[in-house]
Amino acid sequence: MVKMLAYPITKITNEIICKCGAGGEAHSVAIGLLETLSNYGWDAKAVITFAAFSVSYGEFWLVENLRVMNPLARDIAALKDIPETMEQKEEMNKKFQAIVNLLRAVLNVTHIIIKFKELPTQYVNRDSPEMKTATVHIPTAVYWIIRGILACASVLLNLIGSGHEFITSTAESWELLSLASKLSHMSEHLQDQLNKLNDFIDRQYQKREFDDMVNAFKASHIDNMKILKMIIRAGENQMPIFDGTRRINERLEVLRMTYVLLLVSDLDLPHEELNILHMIYNQQSTRHQYEVLWLPIVDHAMSMDPTQERQFLDLRSSMPWYSVDHPSLVNPVAIRYAREIWNFNHMPMLVVLDPQGRVANVNALPMMWIWASVAFPFTKERELGLWRESTWDMELLADTIDPRIQEWIKDDKTICLYGGEDIEWIRRFTTTMRNIATTLRVPLEMIYVGKSNPKDKVRRCHEIIDREKLSHIFPLKDFYDYVWYFWVRLASMWNSKIQHGMTVETDKIMQEIFTMLTYDGSEQGWAVFSKGIYNMTKGKGDILLTVLDNFRQWQEKVDHPDKFVPVLDAEISGVHLEHHCNRLILPGQTGYIPERVVCSECGRTMDKYVMYRCCTD
Repeated sequence: MVKMLAYPITKITNEIICKCGAGGEAHSVAIGLLETLSNYGWDAKAVITFAAFSVSYGEFWLVENLRVMNPLARDIAALKDIPETMEQKEEMNKKFQAIVNLLRAVLNVTHIIIKFKELPTQYVNRDSPEMKTATVHIPTAVYWIIRGILACASVLLNLIGSGHEFITSTAESWELLSLASKLSHMSEHLQDQLNKLNDFIDRQYQKREFDDMVNAFKASHIDNMKILKMIIRAGENQMPIFDGTRRINERLEVLRMTYVLLLVSDLDLPHEELNILHMIYNQQSTRHQYEVLWLPIVDHAMSMDPTQERQFLDLRSSMPWYSVDHPSLVNPVAIRYAREIWNFNHMPMLVVLDPQGRVANVNALPMMWIWASVAFPFTKERELGLWRESTWDMELLADTIDPRIQEWIKDDKTICLYGGEDIEWIRRFTTTMRNIATTLRVPLEMIYVGKSNPKDKVRRCHEIIDREKLSHIFPLKDFYDYVWYFWVRLASMWNSKIQHGMTVETDKIMQEIFTMLTYDGSEQGWAVFSKGIYNMTKGKGDILLTVLDNFRQWQEKVDHPDKFVPVLDAEISGVHLEHHCNRLILPGQTGYIPERVVCSECGRTMDKYVMYRCCTD
């Protein structure tokens, strides 16, 4: 490069000295230099002229700095009759500060022009409208760059031969300031155009990257490595994932040819979801049947503050599975893909990738909540197969919630799940129920499951039930997690059935789920009873108390503990209230909301409302 440009630089240096020294008019000299450099691009014109001036400027300062200690420099300064700067230090400093400011403005504009030249042509063509619009003022900018350089050169040439008679010129100083201001404004305008062009290129780049990712997910692969490496950006020797069990970093290759469940969430991952998923993950019958990988979704446009960094590290340290080592390693294109294709929107989701990197299920969390690891490999076909095998019984309703329920089923006990937040009803119901069970010698186990979205009122009920020994409760420390799990399973069952085209009118399990969800939407208490697997009954608070209060009228029918649930079911069915008001409340994040739902009690189409709730308890 230097060999190629040495001659034109020297030629322009001499031309500047000759024409400026001869008192040439600045505009004419600038046009003359542009004609000399007509074979070069606009960026090269600016760079060569700047380099040419730099030669003269550098020679001047070499002589000035060495004249005190170097005889040769002193003699050259004397021959050029350059004034002693120390004698007129203040005036000279002002003059050279103005030159430095102008040169800085020249250099800023030159750098921006070069950046236009270096833009990637695969994303923006030189003849494209965007490029033409952005670069239309570059020729004018180069002209004023040369004018600025000529003004600086004139000041240097005026010092030669001035000796002790050096007098600063007001017009000269004003010109330096004026040119610096003009170039500064040009710099701002060109930078603005460059930013717009870079934004355009970024959009083109992101579109290409996004299209590549879309095509990659559609294509067939021999393993899952290409997909995982597109999702997670990592260097050649980088270990981008963290093993939460062994507390070490690993390469992506540890996930090769494995079912990978991508846990996609932001940093506000609900603790109850995390805790329950943790429990299910640890219950895998065969370890490494699948692996979970947490993908934290964080806006890359904003750097994480210390609070977010701490939040991320705390979440990562609480997970036994793999996590991306830092949110910045998640490809922004993958984040866009998750939002646009997988419809990620704050709520956590579990995307299943098979060993070849194909998406087997966009969100397996509902399957995970309902069947845990039994749902592996979490495909829609597997989901439909599990529903075909399922019946409405205590195992489907609650056996994965608490291990005690499994033991009670094995021991052939009568099980009662009850809920609500009316503590007076709870006291009356549990006390009456225990007395009846004792009288009939029915081995009864009762457990309180609260309400969905449990608040302080439910917690207070839980504490009172525990203190007064009214029934079993979930572990106090994890109470919210267990209650949340019970109700999110029911909501997941509802969603799953809806997505497979099943309705309340035609599907027995959906009718039962519907009834349970309407119980939760009411202000009353409620209870479900089960003996064995298939004998089940249920009722709302007012109906149950009516039946229990009339115990003396039907106790003779229960001549064996096994008959308690069937007799109770018949008595509950025999109570007909004049009016009923069933409410089905589906959380906004449940997913698909059906247009039409019929009441399981009377078969009429239910009215549909939108509800916004702020419950401070």
